[in-house]
Amino acid sequence: MKRSAFRFSLYTAAAVNVLAACNGGPTVSMPAPTQMFPGSRSGSTPISHIVLIVQENRTFNNLFAQFPGATGTITGKGKKGKGEHAKTISIPLTEVSLEDKLNLNHLYVSYRTAYDDGKMNGFNEIIFQSNGKIEGTKPYEYVNPNQIGPYWKMAETYALANAMFQTQGSGSFTAHQDLIRGGTALDGTYGSSPSLINDPTSGKIWGCDTYGGTVTSLITTSLKYEDGAGPFPCSKDFPYGSASYSTLRDLMDGHSPPISWKYYVPKLVPSQPGALWNAFDVIAPVRYGPEWGTNVNWPETNIFSDITNGNLAAVSWVIPDESNSDHPGYASDTGPSWVASVVNAIGQSSYWNSTAIIVVWDDWGGFYDPVKPPTLDDQGGPGFRVPMIVVSPYARETSSQPGYISNTVYGFGSIIRFIEETFKLGSLGTTDQRSNRMDDMFDFNQAPRSFTAIPSKYSKSYFLHQKPSGLPVDTE
Repeated sequence: MKRSAFRFSLYTAAAVNVLAACNGGPTVSMPAPTQMFPGSRSGSTPISHIVLIVQENRTFNNLFAQFPGATGTITGKGKKGKGEHAKTISIPLTEVSLEDKLNLNHLYVSYRTAYDDGKMNGFNEIIFQSNGKIEGTKPYEYVNPNQIGPYWKMAETYALANAMFQTQGSGSFTAHQDLIRGGTALDGTYGSSPSLINDPTSGKIWGCDTYGGTVTSLITTSLKYEDGAGPFPCSKDFPYGSASYSTLRDLMDGHSPPISWKYYVPKLVPSQPGALWNAFDVIAPVRYGPEWGTNVNWPETNIFSDITNGNLAAVSWVIPDESNSDHPGYASDTGPSWVASVVNAIGQSSYWNSTAIIVVWDDWGGFYDPVKPPTLDDQGGPGFRVPMIVVSPYARETSSQPGYISNTVYGFGSIIRFIEETFKLGSLGTTDQRSNRMDDMFDFNQAPRSFTAIPSKYSKSYFLHQKPSGLPVDTE
């Protein structure tokens, strides 16, 4: 099957079709991205609930390398030699278990190394963060499709994004911020101030609860990386103050009437008082206000009782326990079943006909992907492709089969924009203004599709009785 890389601006409407020959490898072909224009959606939709399920650290190719009709490859590009004498070589990808224990470097410097000025051949030159050694062929892996059957089933049945790019070329700290606000610019206006990037220096605790003396790193608007030059990771300590570092929470709380929201996270433990992949631990008005422990809600399995009891919020984020996250290095295969359990709970409830479920992976995890990101911006991104699946009775179908692959170029700002436009919230003024709308993933004119349960290895009961790990969901 022929596949491809392409170049396309995340913030423009032009559709392109680029054929790229891999030097020393196969020629790959990418379908033309669907033409989408910025602008407000006309009319309302049947959607009154949006559930964003956030998984961890996988490129699109790592999970969907051989998915029919998608852009993937099992032969990657690498680099041999230095400077003007460097050559692009072919590197075969290895099929691995989802339980693979490898944890790769996926911070900003490794992203730029892999990107290699757009040649996408530097993945074999990334340095392990843990020991300083060359990763070599380690990033060139894809997961055995049999282990991620629930993801493939959702993609086959509903809508799969073939061109979703994370906002910045970095790790989970900034990615989770991007999923609540669309960018990490300190003054709240994308492209006008330095942005947070990489992890706080404390590593495992992200926000206002972290150790004293913790600092962040910045990427300036001239793409200068400033290691450790940023503020303590709590918005009240940012140079422009908490009010400038607004999130979707501010738009939803300020709406008349307010739009309900919940951010489900794993149970807090003394050694991780506010972290555990909790983006709102950075947001001081939430961390020190009445929404901490209510809107920010734990444990994450509370979403099941909220669905059963008719208490599903208009907007929900669902953050997994580390063992259910798909994060490399934790040696667990439960992630696909965890996602399927949440999807099935909604699909088999009264909420199905009014809900859009978005399953997305927060960052690239250091794995190979053949598709060149859109033209780089001045905030450290866009990063590499990550998977996104939309499960909804209004997920677009093709005429010949139920599933749909969207070639529209998306960023995390597209998700932010979808939430904003669905509930008429206005705009945060970050990448939401520049990212394509997600309308190509939906057909709101079609009759709502009935739900069929997603088969999985582990049941909802397994997760309800699972002992919390107490571990940070990510360490970079």
